[in-house]
Amino acid sequence: MSAQAWVGKLETNCFAQGETDMPESCDHNHLPQLDPIDVVDRRGFLKKTAFVAAAGGAALASPAAAQSDTYADPVKPALPASDVEVTLANTALVVTDPQIDFLSPDGVAWGVVGASVERHNTVANIGRLLKSAKARGMTVAISPHFYFPTDHGWRFSGPLEKLMHAIGMFDRKGSLTTEGFEGSGADFMPEYKQYILDGKTIIASPHKIYGPEANDLNLQLRKAGIDKVILAGMSANLCVQAHLHELLEMGYEVAVVRDATAAAMLPEGDGYLAAIINFRYIANALWTTDEAVRRIEASA
Repeated sequence: MSAQAWVGKLETNCFAQGETDMPESCDHNHLPQLDPIDVVDRRGFLKKTAFVAAAGGAALASPAAAQSDTYADPVKPALPASDVEVTLANTALVVTDPQIDFLSPDGVAWGVVGASVERHNTVANIGRLLKSAKARGMTVAISPHFYFPTDHGWRFSGPLEKLMHAIGMFDRKGSLTTEGFEGSGADFMPEYKQYILDGKTIIASPHKIYGPEANDLNLQLRKAGIDKVILAGMSANLCVQAHLHELLEMGYEVAVVRDATAAAMLPEGDGYLAAIINFRYIANALWTTDEAVRRIEASA
């Protein structure tokens, strides 16, 4: 099934017979099978997917949601508090997937992540972290997400992998060429390039699914003497959470910046809510951008 047909079927399934709200549960399949490779118009798909954010993200847009914060921390947490001391010599800011396809209205994922990105002011907050870290001389590392033509030949994939391949998310023409890269969905957000392309930022080899197990992020951080990470980027319940898990397993202290990330809203659930719960459970610290910037600027 093509990506455009996927959108049409999802729209039909979820809004059949005049439905205007996404039901809490139903007996039909919201996510029909996608072809592993489907050449579609990226901008056209973006426009068509806008309804998904309106449906799956209804909690963000509804007046009732505006009256309460779904993502607020518990008033009386059961878990003990923990924290990370930011020290300039061995702390790095790590940003996952600061790319157009996730963070710009021109990106193919905007239809499902845009409401969350805007709610958390994610684009500006990532920019503030980069600016602060660079001003302080802190190590900054980017863990990007790229797909090359050979990646489309994978013999099996999970649901989101299939979707990303079908809509051309993070696609590049090859591993040894930048042809067509500038301004594409795989490119870095324009406002971040002054920080990322300064010749000092570590740009790791690309991760391919969610975590950093297959790229050289850990090697680069260890060679830079890093054992503490301030983690931000996209998307919260996928690459950020996967990086958090792996970095913890490799012995890093990790503080996640909760409003410098965002996630998709789909019938399957709210990705940001899923992430924030797990961040509370396992991150060494969970900060706002204001708190992270304060700590970076005060680091010695």
